[in-house]
Amino acid sequence: MNFSSNEWDPLKKVIVGITDDAKIPEADISLRVVNYADKDENFKIRTGLYPQQVIDESNEDVEIFCDFLKKENIEVLRPDKKYVPNYYNYCPRDTVLIVEDKAIVTPNALAARVGEWKASSEHLKPFKNIIAPEPDRTKLYNIGCLGDPEVLALNETDPCFDAANVLRANDDLYYLVSNSGNKKGAKYLQTLFPNKKVHTIEKVYSYMHLDSTIALLREGLVLCNPKRIKSEEMLPKPLQSWEVIYAPEPVDIGYYPGYCNSSPWINVNLFSINPNLVVIEEHQTELAKLLDKYNIDSAMLPLRHARTLGGCFHCITLDLHRAS
Repeated sequence: MNFSSNEWDPLKKVIVGITDDAKIPEADISLRVVNYADKDENFKIRTGLYPQQVIDESNEDVEIFCDFLKKENIEVLRPDKKYVPNYYNYCPRDTVLIVEDKAIVTPNALAARVGEWKASSEHLKPFKNIIAPEPDRTKLYNIGCLGDPEVLALNETDPCFDAANVLRANDDLYYLVSNSGNKKGAKYLQTLFPNKKVHTIEKVYSYMHLDSTIALLREGLVLCNPKRIKSEEMLPKPLQSWEVIYAPEPVDIGYYPGYCNSSPWINVNLFSINPNLVVIEEHQTELAKLLDKYNIDSAMLPLRHARTLGGCFHCITLDLHRAS
């Protein structure tokens, strides 16, 4: 069985998140500038556990997703419920980057997410685990970003990035410079993989991961969010040679009142089972029609609180093995 080195080869083994104990942690400077930089200085952050309705309904939907994966003969692993997170175990994608036989525990932008990867550590034992150095958080954050999307939340003092700032295409790693990933993080990643090329994507989207901006559907075909990628010239040069298609306007599935953590463009956050099958949110029928033109079938599944919790099907997964 091969390890995972891209976003589209046939999936064999995956970690799928859980919503138990999901919370917004006590507000510190990292939470303020990374998650809420677009809010003015008087904005009050609601902290504590997510409403029980959100937790229960999200877990119901995730179980439907897991059942689908198992019917596709995919081995499904889950985070350890005994590990109580400071943030959540809903998005295992955010804290661990799988590149072939290596599992990089990333130096995440939110201080509350340090150690979150331990909920899945048992599943990472077959990999060569690399724990990135912890950044000096006393110097890392730029309070000047508040209210100004042109100013990013992270200084260039130490490498810092979420794993979800990265998408993999075999020998190419695409890295979004944003509120959750600085340029030093890209340079650090390049040192880990000297035989690969890390391509930065800059001045596209501050808030904050790459997988709601582009989706690598298969070798040579990329789906882009037209609100952020306004021309092919905004893509790194290797992707400019791919066929670029643009996602249709999303159906807004809404969010639990007071808990909006992503835009309606979370629909781009799809998850590939293989080059001809993806999982998308069940209301995104126009996206399914577009993908069908490229011989890609769409499994339409519910994820009612994707916007509430800030993650759709790509976010809530961490693919460990794909067959090349």
